[in-house]
Amino acid sequence: ARALLRALRRRWAAYKYRFVPWLALNLRRQRRTLRYVPESSQDKIISDEDVFETLLKTFKALFLNDFSRQADILALLPEVKCQYLELLTLEQKRSKVTSCNRGSQQAFSPEEVLLNTLGFTVSRDRSSLESAGTGVFVTKGFVPKGTVVSMYPGTVYRKHEPIFFQSLGNPFIFRCIDGILIDGNDKGLSRSVYRSCRRRDQLGPFQMSDESWLTASPQNPLAVGQYVNNCSHEKAANVCYQEFDVPGHFPLELKQYLPNIVYNHDIESHLRCVVLVTLRDIKQGEELFSNYYTVVR
Repeated sequence: ARALLRALRRRWAAYKYRFVPWLALNLRRQRRTLRYVPESSQDKIISDEDVFETLLKTFKALFLNDFSRQADILALLPEVKCQYLELLTLEQKRSKVTSCNRGSQQAFSPEEVLLNTLGFTVSRDRSSLESAGTGVFVTKGFVPKGTVVSMYPGTVYRKHEPIFFQSLGNPFIFRCIDGILIDGNDKGLSRSVYRSCRRRDQLGPFQMSDESWLTASPQNPLAVGQYVNNCSHEKAANVCYQEFDVPGHFPLELKQYLPNIVYNHDIESHLRCVVLVTLRDIKQGEELFSNYYTVVR
């Protein structure tokens, strides 16, 4: 009985910082929530420009890899189509893949695209920590320090928006510095809310976000950050969270790979994303560990 009680206490100690009603009751008394950062500027391990360039590079590679399925989008963006045709021609010459082969089938899996573009792949697997469930591993390649290694997907809620029922028993709620919440749960009510918001925001053939992270095979292979486990005494943190607001000039055709969507589409503001950035070099086979309670100095 004592062992069970200790296990329940440990579970609650790890979960309470993601339970919205508990946060509401304790926010004034205790400043430490999921993360406490003295100033927003100190949240930046790398620059926003570096994050933007990494996402742009990765999403463009995914778009080219899936070029044959983008006909409806490209028909509405003739100038963009010309640009991608030029990039595709260069890519075909580089990889020695003919236009016929490229047009008839997908040349690579999303994981292979990530490996060819950034030099590594990440995927979900059983964590090396006991009772931790699923974790995220670098399965191929090498990740240098200061690299965007994954993204935290989910529905983005402002402070006043309803998330009480979604937070019940939900270990995947991430609290940003300014109180914005991201629900990265891919099951139950959270899953239904995300899918509903995604369909609401679709503009003709243009998808404003990616729904495939809710499945076992995400088309954006970076969208696995919600499964990165908290560090322990034995496993030090090797990645950290960094908030990133998607700029207004983000290419429309590439938004289909963004694994986040706002709960309320009437609010005119930049989409909040959270990426995970490496704190050191990470080799193939290593599991990613962060710290839910990191104080950035």
